[in-house]
Amino acid sequence: MKLGFFTMPIHPLGKDWRQSLREDREAFILADELSYVEGLCGEHVTDRAENITSCTMFIATLASATKQIRLGTGTVNMPNIHPAAVAGQIAMLDHLLDGRFIFGISPGGLLSDAEVFGTLDNNRPEMFLEGIEMVLAIWAGEAPYNLEGKYWKVSTARTLMPEIGQGYIAKPLQQPHPPIVVTAVSPHSNSVSQAAARGWDVISANFLLPQWVKTHWPKYQEGCATTPRVADPADWRVAKSLCVADDLATARRYATDPDSPYRQYYNSLYTKLKKNGRLILFKTHAEQQDDEVTLDYVCEKLVIWGTPDKVADDILAFQAQVGDFGTLLYAGKDWADPMLGRRSMILMAEQVLPRVNAAIGPRAAVG
Repeated sequence: MKLGFFTMPIHPLGKDWRQSLREDREAFILADELSYVEGLCGEHVTDRAENITSCTMFIATLASATKQIRLGTGTVNMPNIHPAAVAGQIAMLDHLLDGRFIFGISPGGLLSDAEVFGTLDNNRPEMFLEGIEMVLAIWAGEAPYNLEGKYWKVSTARTLMPEIGQGYIAKPLQQPHPPIVVTAVSPHSNSVSQAAARGWDVISANFLLPQWVKTHWPKYQEGCATTPRVADPADWRVAKSLCVADDLATARRYATDPDSPYRQYYNSLYTKLKKNGRLILFKTHAEQQDDEVTLDYVCEKLVIWGTPDKVADDILAFQAQVGDFGTLLYAGKDWADPMLGRRSMILMAEQVLPRVNAAIGPRAAVG
């Protein structure tokens, strides 16, 4: 199992934006130093708590500050941006990172973003597909492009000046394009099979109960079966909220106290999903009553916390429930206590992962 990092950072509303951005950057730099294989971050324009407004801009600040970690968008919300802008920005970012880039994409899940960009009443999944298809067509084609869809048009036919390079949109360093990933946020998600059929990889979100995470792998196999591609669990990424400390009391306090960054994180998600009628993501079955789905219940079901030994055992139990996967993505949280936030990431890399892989090795050999 490989270890990566994924954050859709949720910070206290009163926290200085400069401090939260600085700590978010430090988390990625630390992940690089600890040999996390990849790090991805989300973006939202209209959320004071989740305050990385451009994941591409944020990642660009890490290009020269990191050495080996692959960095990715988690995700570019395609309906919010013109495909030509996406193509140009991602191509430049891939070059800035010398090919260490992962292209994460989605329709975007924050409704206030959809409202502010005027897409709230649009078919955003349809916009998402048109947008990414245009981006790929731009990279595969040549100026003047002449692409026209339901939502966007891309052409430089009237202004093309090939002798000086005007009218061309940059291509990424990785050819034909950087690896593409989508984040699956629903049980039995059809987007998983659609992504696999297109040659893309999948991240299972860290706010899904294990039984719903488990439904993603059959969907991935279903999509791969329509292509020559072989479904390989090594390509499956699963995000998880993890809190590791040197002693059990510290881990319990930092993960479960009322002012815990883990509770703050899930309180924000819980409030949004409840308002939007999507508590099913936190339910063990469709008939479960809403009043049974409390914040305490959500945190108990979704946060793994403890000493390195306990966390390793819990990760192995989680993997036994959902099936084999290739990369565990440590889900970043606010550094309410920077020392404990850093220590958790360090222990995860230096003590938990070796324990997990030591246990997986003999099990795989027996299997």
